[in-house]
Amino acid sequence: MLDIKNLSVSYGKHAALRDVSLTVDRGEIVVMLGANGAGKSSLLKACAGLVTAHDDTSINLSGAELTDLSAHKIVEAGLALVPEGRGIFGELTVRENLELGAFAKRARASEKQNLDRVIGLFPKLAERLGQAARTMSGGEQQMVAIGRALMSNPDILLLDEPSLGLSPIMTGDLFKALAAIRTTGVGVLLVEQNAHQSLAISDRGYLIENGAITGQDTARALQSDPAVQKAFLGLGAA
Repeated sequence: MLDIKNLSVSYGKHAALRDVSLTVDRGEIVVMLGANGAGKSSLLKACAGLVTAHDDTSINLSGAELTDLSAHKIVEAGLALVPEGRGIFGELTVRENLELGAFAKRARASEKQNLDRVIGLFPKLAERLGQAARTMSGGEQQMVAIGRALMSNPDILLLDEPSLGLSPIMTGDLFKALAAIRTTGVGVLLVEQNAHQSLAISDRGYLIENGAITGQDTARALQSDPAVQKAFLGLGAA
């Protein structure tokens, strides 16, 4: 469904990504593992139209080329990003934040069904629809951010460090919700610091280092790879 080929991104003379290629299928969770500064966020931003990719890049979603589209047209095509830091509107209520997610034309006819789906994934939001988003906990705000993205009725959901700053309990709830999202047929490309839990719910994973893909495999194989265990899971020799 999402097919990325030869994705390169530069900031001035600094190459953030170099010829990155990857795929995400319908109903699949794919995790990107890499150190800070490896290029993970740049990859998501390029897919979402927030940074400019090099001319020979191809970002294709279900046969539609996204590379030269503006960010709002990429949302209309079926791709939604939940950025690091959430980016919700704190002064608006939970309901208003979610309704903004349904602004895309592709989502308007199914707004009620999508709201029901979001509430099903995050039952706590049902009690908070009239509450100002800024008054909620970090975990609850992350639910709003993911819910808002789902309200756009996406085919592919991009998530940048969704568990950052969350308590262990909220992190566990978040990963359960992400696993449930997969069952709806939405594909998920996940950038996440918590390698243990992200690999546990993922189907496949890619390793990225200095802006280039250095490995890929099934999530189970990556979990048992000694190099991955040492680098990301805190296992193996020091």
